[in-house]
Amino acid sequence: MSLETTEKRLPYLSEVLFVLISFVLIMFLFIVQFEIPIQLALLTTWFVIMLVGLRIGYKYKEMQDGILKGIYDGSEAVLVLIAVGALIGTWIAGGIVPSIIYYGLSIINPTIFLLTAFVICAITSLATGTSFGSAGTAGIAMIGIGASFGLPIALVAGAVISGCYVGDKLSPLSDTTVMTASLSKVDLIEHIKSMLYVSAPAFLIAGALFLTTGLFFVDGSGSVEQAQQTMGALNEYFNIGWYMLIPAVVVIGLLALRMPSIPVIIFGALLGAVWASLFQNMSFLDAFNILYNGMSISSGVEFIDNLLNRGGITFMLDVIVLILFALGVGGLMEKTGILRAICVQMLNWANDAGKTTLTTVLAGFFGNFFGGAAYVSIITASKITEENYDRLNIDRRVLSRNTEAGGTVMTPMVPWSDGGVFMAATLGVATLSYLPFLWFNILVVLITLLYGFTNRFIWYTKSADDTEKVIPAEKLVN
Repeated sequence: MSLETTEKRLPYLSEVLFVLISFVLIMFLFIVQFEIPIQLALLTTWFVIMLVGLRIGYKYKEMQDGILKGIYDGSEAVLVLIAVGALIGTWIAGGIVPSIIYYGLSIINPTIFLLTAFVICAITSLATGTSFGSAGTAGIAMIGIGASFGLPIALVAGAVISGCYVGDKLSPLSDTTVMTASLSKVDLIEHIKSMLYVSAPAFLIAGALFLTTGLFFVDGSGSVEQAQQTMGALNEYFNIGWYMLIPAVVVIGLLALRMPSIPVIIFGALLGAVWASLFQNMSFLDAFNILYNGMSISSGVEFIDNLLNRGGITFMLDVIVLILFALGVGGLMEKTGILRAICVQMLNWANDAGKTTLTTVLAGFFGNFFGGAAYVSIITASKITEENYDRLNIDRRVLSRNTEAGGTVMTPMVPWSDGGVFMAATLGVATLSYLPFLWFNILVVLITLLYGFTNRFIWYTKSADDTEKVIPAEKLVN
């Protein structure tokens, strides 16, 4: 055994607590107390983790490799952000988003709009398998319609994001769904079937909540009046027509055919530039430039300007930097063993189905909170806790289902995770503002925990009498 190997060890609990407390303290001081950009808070956290890494025995080069691996693992999300930023800009300029908003305002009843937005985004995400793509297309339009009805934008964003994560969690086209099934060593269809026990009641309850809120909250007469003003302004500034929806149909269709999301979204952005040139009296050069710089209009109507002055690659630059720094934190936490040390402590305590479910959900949350990406959370939730399911003879379908609850659906709840940052930037609503209204996501977590602690829909590979003696978690992890 080499000297380099013997010098390294799993971080002690005191070192783990030092990192966790420092992380939370830095976030609070930078964001709340001094109003310093969150990007710098995450960058500062790198050095805190490096101090612990040096103490454990890691060299700077090894920790740099951990940073680069973390960024590499989340690079697809960064490229999707760039593509969606370009698409938002040209779809506004091309009249695609304005047309969707216009027709939506003309046919959707304000009192059932929240339910409608939830269902439309759920259908879009199920068909395409991407929450990012669904939010950047159908989600943007739903935000515009909801704002025109006078609804609180945070509430609308909650309905939109809830719907988007129905498909991200359940669609066989979703990369997180496929990845979770693969890491958990569960057949993809069996994985989806197991999630239906949680997702179906969560979907129905969330839908009922959005419907009830709309029925009792929305003032129909006032909402319609504001919606009519918005329709008039859109009709005056843009050419509105059914043919404006063709790029949206093409993009959703290609994604549903399992075409790679990044080139499809960029192709959709180019279609938006073509539509702006053909139908919105804009030169193709100006329309093409919007892919990078975004849409900029001055209609004289403040609401319309605030809604439509967005998009372009530059619109996402701050978000991209934030995600890169967050992925770096995740790479460092994984490389230095801090995430693994956290989960070892939880595994020592988990000796039944309820506690094991809770540890998986918490492991996924820690992956999002400290790793900054859904991919990290899926890895931490599944790979670090999988042995616990085997030693308790719990079927791995339960592991894969719990991993999605702790990993995928909790991603938009963390302000600096790729999902949280993307949703906040794309929809124009801060994470902590829409968080209370992520009713589908919250219900998935609660129902998952309820099943675990009540032992409902928990399947075993052996009977309780045949369960082997519980093995100490350190022996499983080390």
